[in-house]
Amino acid sequence: MTHFYAWLGVFLIVVTSTTGDCLLARAMKQVGDLGALRKQRGIAQTILRVLRTPSLMLGIAFMALSFFSLLFALSWGDVSMVGPASASLTFVANAFAAKLFLHERVDRRRWTAAVFVAAGVFLLAG
Repeated sequence: MTHFYAWLGVFLIVVTSTTGDCLLARAMKQVGDLGALRKQRGIAQTILRVLRTPSLMLGIAFMALSFFSLLFALSWGDVSMVGPASASLTFVANAFAAKLFLHERVDRRRWTAAVFVAAGVFLLAG
């Protein structure tokens, strides 16, 4: 039963981490080029603009949930399974989420890498 809980933890890590990554990416795209903003308005105004972006705080909250999901998953499973599985499945989920939600161009090389990563997780699960 702990094997099931470990994989449930990995699932929660992937979902919360991917959501957090997408929200943080959206926030930073809304803010724009930090270097140019800093040159125009100074460091204090740049920091305030970043912190006022709603999706940034939500992204940070999801990343925190991902961290706590990792803690639970590690209490149920081995780090040799939880670490690689969560990291690699998050890579795959990020590719899909970037394409679907952020409308990023994900090239063939990244999709091929995602397939190999998914195959590696399949071997790890067996």
